[in-house]
Amino acid sequence: FSGVITDAKSGNPLHRATVYISDLKVGAATNNNGEFYLRNIPEGRHLVEISFIGFTSITQYVNINGNTKQDFSLNESIVENNEVIITGVSSATQSKKVSTPITVVKKEELFTNASVNIVEALTKKPGVSSITSGPGVSKPVIRGLGYNRVITMNDGIKQEGQQWGDEHGIEIDELSVSRVEILKGPAALIYGSDALAGVINIITNVPVAEGNIEGNLLGNYQTNNNLKAFNANVTGNIKGINWNIYGTAKQAADYKNKLDGKVFNSKFNENNFGGYGGYNAGWGYSHILFSNFDQHIGLVEGERDVQGYFIKVLPGGMETRATGDDFKETDPFVPMQHIRHSKFVLDNNFNIGKVGLAINAGYQRNQRQEFGNADNVNEVGLFFDLKTYSYTARLNLPEKNNWKFSFGVNGINQQNRNRGIEFLIPDYTLNDLGGYVYVKKEISKLNFSGGVRYDNRSLNSKMLLDGGTVKFDGFKRNFSNFSGSIGTTYLLNKGLSLKANIARGFRAPGIPELASNGSHEGTNRYEFGDKNLTSETSMQLDGGLEFYSDHLSFSTSVFYNSFPNFIFYRKLASVNGGDSTINLNGDDLTAFKFEQRKAALSGFEITFDIHPHPLDWLHIENTFSYVSGKLKQAIEGSKYLPSIPATKLITEFRGNFLRDGTTFSNLYAKLEFDNTFSKRNIFNAYNTETTTDGYLLLNAGVGTDVVNRKKEKVLSISFTGSNLADVAYQNHLSRLKYAPENMASGREGVFNMGRNFSIKINVPFNLLREDKNQ
Repeated sequence: FSGVITDAKSGNPLHRATVYISDLKVGAATNNNGEFYLRNIPEGRHLVEISFIGFTSITQYVNINGNTKQDFSLNESIVENNEVIITGVSSATQSKKVSTPITVVKKEELFTNASVNIVEALTKKPGVSSITSGPGVSKPVIRGLGYNRVITMNDGIKQEGQQWGDEHGIEIDELSVSRVEILKGPAALIYGSDALAGVINIITNVPVAEGNIEGNLLGNYQTNNNLKAFNANVTGNIKGINWNIYGTAKQAADYKNKLDGKVFNSKFNENNFGGYGGYNAGWGYSHILFSNFDQHIGLVEGERDVQGYFIKVLPGGMETRATGDDFKETDPFVPMQHIRHSKFVLDNNFNIGKVGLAINAGYQRNQRQEFGNADNVNEVGLFFDLKTYSYTARLNLPEKNNWKFSFGVNGINQQNRNRGIEFLIPDYTLNDLGGYVYVKKEISKLNFSGGVRYDNRSLNSKMLLDGGTVKFDGFKRNFSNFSGSIGTTYLLNKGLSLKANIARGFRAPGIPELASNGSHEGTNRYEFGDKNLTSETSMQLDGGLEFYSDHLSFSTSVFYNSFPNFIFYRKLASVNGGDSTINLNGDDLTAFKFEQRKAALSGFEITFDIHPHPLDWLHIENTFSYVSGKLKQAIEGSKYLPSIPATKLITEFRGNFLRDGTTFSNLYAKLEFDNTFSKRNIFNAYNTETTTDGYLLLNAGVGTDVVNRKKEKVLSISFTGSNLADVAYQNHLSRLKYAPENMASGREGVFNMGRNFSIKINVPFNLLREDKNQ
């Protein structure tokens, strides 16, 4: 497969434009004459993506048979590019033909973001929020649903890291990420239980063009908490043998804001490494991926003395004020967590004639230790040791009469063991098995897709005696259910499309919801599960409209999601009035219990981009997100669901300059207004939630590429200022909002980060570049 890529306006060849076939994980870059060559491409109809910086990408199906030749012409981009390929469905698909809302975030956009973890970087997108425990921990929330209702996929494997916990983040190094796909709405058809809210598909394994060995050195410094991060990677592709290896070191001291000052023990550090190696040929590809995530993170308790100074606990139970040196440390004090997550994946794709067979197998081990004893800082309190074996097989039949069928099976075997001296959940063994059929049909401007799936989960929870007392009863549960979806897109013309989808989702209750009986070092809660909980099911309706023109783009998506058996936790009320508390080791912990009720969520997202002519360099983007969650029957007069994010409007003014500069290229400057509305519709039964005031954050950034005489990139730099007005605010989904009252000021909780400046520098290097592609 070969051809030439040119500028549609001038006819000049485009050097270093890329051609990529996602399903085959194979790509090439053009030489000085704009020529590209892809070898050993199997016969068939393949979805190809053609892209070049500053130009509108093309996604197009190409029938490849032997030495197929096809040329492409690209136009300079004015509006945001909507021609993207989605890989998080049964096979690579054009996003405009997917019936549910999808957002793609590329590596270039992540580079211009000052976030310190991958989840926070995604919260700029409509419908995406996060539950936070300070800067180092963020959990994804899609359309008001989080925890075990959002699946995080990483290179074809479902991330398994005790994702039920408030202060359990995603154990993925954001500096290793090449691309993220956010799939909103029930995705149980492909992924099984837990995908009620959607899927965050994180991709790191993207081979470079054949004949290249290259790498990057990236550094990041942030002023607020003295964050320092460094990442290095080397990747190559020689005669089908391709690889990547990376390493990251990151550390941060305590962050600050104008009301709390330095927030004691919000520090963290991490050291990560990973990569992959494999071979691509005409028969397909086989890749082995590995990664190791190692993080130490402090747990903010928010305890202060009567004068409002943060305190730390000394051996013997004595308390003293945290000092300036304590705030500067990057090694956390107790309480703290140490998280290690190791992962090995075998990713295969075989071309058998015109049939595609994908086989994926993985092993993960998540070790989460919590330390809380000031007398013995090395004593492990909670220690969850989770091992997960997973497998996936998918058969894609060749397209016939515009029909495409896919069949799949996936499952996991999971074993959790307690290895500490404290216990929150029991030891357990879990087995998941599911299978599905997925079909797509294209009729002129109409695209239909849908399918059906069956899942079964078996859970064996072990009995535990603690000091002669039964801590956990042993029990066995089995959960099974059907799920499915059907959707359509109608392409009225090149720039206008309508979308509709209906889906039934399924989620088996997690082990904490069924069997919790203990305290969690980071939450100040004592949690009780209920082993009689049933599976959650949902029925969601989605509708959407997308419009794109040369100077305007608009998209909107509305949804309604009904749950006959929604699982949530609430505070327990004391028989004497007020909160029910459990005294544990001298600490009074608020008691919470899981239960089920009928509920519904609804909402919408809007994205509106303007590029006013003739100011084509100016980009004005507006994103608006709204979600509401209600119980069908009020509890103690409260009808709203807990942990629903506040309404959000983000407006960004961005200027793009010097697309083809001689020294500086792709220069940009941006100004952002992040407006989060007040949150008054809360679950206030038993004082479970409190209201949250709205706030407006002012952010700005500037960046550029530095190029040499050959117009090759030698340096990229991004400078970002966040919360420039130093606003004191609390996000409604911040756990630190519920820290103890500051007795000196009367303010509840701990506030979010104040003014912060971030500088990122990336230096690419080439060890081998084959421009001839012969």
